[in-house]
Amino acid sequence: MDDALERMLELSREGFFCAQILLMLALESEGKENPDLVRAMGGLNGGIGNTGDVCGALTGGACFLSYFLGKGEADELEHPEWKEIMEEYVGWFRQYAAEYGGISCKCILEGDERNKIQRCPMVMQAVLEKCMELLEVHEAI
Repeated sequence: MDDALERMLELSREGFFCAQILLMLALESEGKENPDLVRAMGGLNGGIGNTGDVCGALTGGACFLSYFLGKGEADELEHPEWKEIMEEYVGWFRQYAAEYGGISCKCILEGDERNKIQRCPMVMQAVLEKCMELLEVHEAI
């Protein structure tokens, strides 16, 4: 099993969800921890506050990308291609999620919470792979 998928499943068993897990992987890639940030990311889980709206893997992936590409301090600039990378990512996710009928958790899970067990890890893994591809292609890592 892929190390990243194994780590995602481990974090899921610890009670974390899509958006949190993706950002935890970004933090861990640099040997960092930030419980406050992870806690804040919880607001994106389950489709924004567990409402079933926009998928936490989509928003978590955007945060993952922005972690590496975005502005974090007053004297820092975002990556020059930040907007284009985000547009490409969101466009990719829309295509990816089309097979489920949309980008919301409700669509992806088809109204059945049991689908979380199989679908969410697959979606998170696809998001992580796409994010890493985008970061590499745009020479951001």
